[in-house]
Amino acid sequence: MPKTDTIFVCSSCGQDFPRWAGQCPSCEEWNSLKEERQTANLKPQGNLKPPTSKMGSPVSIVDVDYNKEERVSSGIGEVDRVLGGGVVAGSAVLVSGEPGIGKSTLMLQIAESLSKKEKVLYVSGEESAKQIRLRAERLGTLSKNLLLYPETNIFAIEKAITDTKPEFVVIDSIQTMSREDISSAPGAVAQVRECANYLVGIAKSVGVPIFIVGHVTKEGNIAGPRILEHMVDTVLYFEGERHRQYRILRANKNRFGSTDEIGIFEMKDKGLIEVSNPSAVFLEERPIDAPGSIAAAAMEGTRPLLVEIQSLVVPTKMPYPMRKTSGVDYNRTVMIIAVLERQCGLSLSNADIYVNAAGGVKVFEPAMDLPIALAIASCFKNKPIDSKTVAFGEIGLAGEIRTVSQVEQRVREANKLGFKKIIQPKDYKSLKEVILSTLGAS
Repeated sequence: MPKTDTIFVCSSCGQDFPRWAGQCPSCEEWNSLKEERQTANLKPQGNLKPPTSKMGSPVSIVDVDYNKEERVSSGIGEVDRVLGGGVVAGSAVLVSGEPGIGKSTLMLQIAESLSKKEKVLYVSGEESAKQIRLRAERLGTLSKNLLLYPETNIFAIEKAITDTKPEFVVIDSIQTMSREDISSAPGAVAQVRECANYLVGIAKSVGVPIFIVGHVTKEGNIAGPRILEHMVDTVLYFEGERHRQYRILRANKNRFGSTDEIGIFEMKDKGLIEVSNPSAVFLEERPIDAPGSIAAAAMEGTRPLLVEIQSLVVPTKMPYPMRKTSGVDYNRTVMIIAVLERQCGLSLSNADIYVNAAGGVKVFEPAMDLPIALAIASCFKNKPIDSKTVAFGEIGLAGEIRTVSQVEQRVREANKLGFKKIIQPKDYKSLKEVILSTLGAS
């Protein structure tokens, strides 16, 4: 058969196929195959004859020169926490988030903080230098070591990096970058994949950290092929509601540190401000003596976090009662409702139940089982829980209370914020016992 001039690439998994299909045969996503012109000869990055390696010859692992302190602080403590202690030389960091969430603001603040000691190159494919200067004036992030370069050509960017020799590079954003030897439009699957791969190669060969900004789709995935996440060293998600002032920076992948840490910021007119005491922030608007509300002690990596768990139980005459959750695990919530009905005798099969983690935070660990159960029981019985009470613990299907990790850190955080009573697994054996002790028998 004659060779086709076009291929169809899946925007989800990056696999290519000779003909279009409604469903990707690889990842089974619907309507994800996009037509691309087949690229025969891409511009090589170096001389291929004879083959050479910039890394030298193979060496024993024990002879590799490794310095544990090869990290540079970004100047923003919450960012360093998520990165695992700072920026690693030669790393490629992908920062993604919804449009308008504050990605460019965060990157400009990081670039300004880094430029106090080192030279930083800020490449913008979406805004002009004047637009960035206006934002910098508002944020107060002006530094002579911060170089602006409005450009979308990846080869021109490589030349600028070679000529200016910056210590850090910011690419805003990968969806606007393009290669001359690829006929696809900027933002297409082939352009995003090849440009990201080229930037990662620059970071590794030159040894300069590169922050790459990427947009997300309406489903919350990074725009472009999913293989983009596998190319980079670290994937950071900047999340939060656009109309709320709090933002959360979370690591989805990190080759140089943990993925359990989060950074919390507050968006103000002067930019993003670090939140030093997030527990107090998430509890500051908590209602007093309201049924269905309780404070919960969660853990995000090594950071204890107190959040408010809310529940609303409403009688319904519909044959299928509604179950809705926000910020907590839906499947575990449904399981807890079943345990409350079977093991504790609460008649919840004829009620709509809503559970929410207030403040827009997401807490999915099993330690949230006990606070969710107490919030539902409190609203069902219409009995408020003492506002100075905090709870955490896992619930089994038999109604038993199971222990969780890092109890000391949770208790210490609760004591610091003035809570008088702590409901924890070691004090109770069953969920029914907890409910009777906290809410009474009626």
